[in-house]
Amino acid sequence: MTKETKQILLFGAGKSATVLINYLLEQSEIYNWKLVVVDADLSLALSKIKGHVNGSAMSFNINDATGREKVIGQSDIVISMLPPALHYIVAQDCVAHSKNLLTASYLDEAMRKLENEINRKGLFFLCEMGLDPGIDHMSAMQLIHSIKNEGGAIKSFISHCGGLIAPESDNNPWHYKITWNPANIVNAGKTGAVYKLSGQVIEKSYRDIFKDNPTVEIAPLGAYAYYPNRDSLSYAALYGLESAHTFMRTTLRHPDFCKGWQHIIDAGLTDAAPFKEKEHYNSIKDWVNQSIQQHSSSTTLDGYIDATVAEADRELVRKQLIYLGLAGDDTIPEQAAASADILRHLLETRLKIEQDDKDMIIMLHEIEYEKTISYIQQKVV
Repeated sequence: MTKETKQILLFGAGKSATVLINYLLEQSEIYNWKLVVVDADLSLALSKIKGHVNGSAMSFNINDATGREKVIGQSDIVISMLPPALHYIVAQDCVAHSKNLLTASYLDEAMRKLENEINRKGLFFLCEMGLDPGIDHMSAMQLIHSIKNEGGAIKSFISHCGGLIAPESDNNPWHYKITWNPANIVNAGKTGAVYKLSGQVIEKSYRDIFKDNPTVEIAPLGAYAYYPNRDSLSYAALYGLESAHTFMRTTLRHPDFCKGWQHIIDAGLTDAAPFKEKEHYNSIKDWVNQSIQQHSSSTTLDGYIDATVAEADRELVRKQLIYLGLAGDDTIPEQAAASADILRHLLETRLKIEQDDKDMIIMLHEIEYEKTISYIQQKVV
């Protein structure tokens, strides 16, 4: 008997979706699936389908409610690999048309507001199913359950994860290349962070996230710096670790990355506020100098580095900022509406991962626990 054809709808055909698309197309031959990939760039979606008989590609503006609702209504399950801010409009349509939804992103407050309706309709919404968040949750819970099942009491939990460049492809002063959405890199840490350390709840503002980052040794690669992720405490109850004296989820970066990125932030180059006038920036260098003047007492990039960077790190930070093109005479991208847009453009062009480059994922869970050992005394007669 022929299996009924099921249609999987995937929004987003970017780098992060490539392996998923390949997997779903492979499995489609076994399970009689049809995969529809929607992306703003039709040629990109077509390139990922590669002419597979069970795949098709579409392109429309995700804000086009008519086109969006039509294709969602025709599908059996929806997967959103769109930027996080766009998941909600897809989720609303999924609820309206009683469709299940999977995403890789953090569960935000907007999505939480749909919970009652999702439950009422008996729908399956599964978020945080990527690497971080996602695989980190599953691997951590496996360890936590294992320890608890053996009678252990967890006192400290720190979970580290980082998408990085492999050592053999590490050839720039940032020790980093773009392996995911560059907008997320620009926005990293902007919401600040809250976590628990040695019994104390610690809150960090955006401007402190990349300052004096501690490191963890990753054998045989060496030390990697880490910074806290968003609201770690919201996961303590989910993990069943409310009583742990330390609970933190972090992102790993090379220590040099954190040193350089702190000065990018302090110079105002990650600001997302729309430009009042973009025309008065004659070049990238002009934009950088004017931003520095607004955020410090310096007037040039060199002066800013000399005034704000510790002497031991000046050569490194100067190399990093020049490598990004911040001292260059290139023109401002036409589509840039804020400093964050210009910085994203520079990251995409200067820290681009090449065809033969290898990326690398590091994940480490540091868990401290206590376990009571019972000794049975036996009298020998």
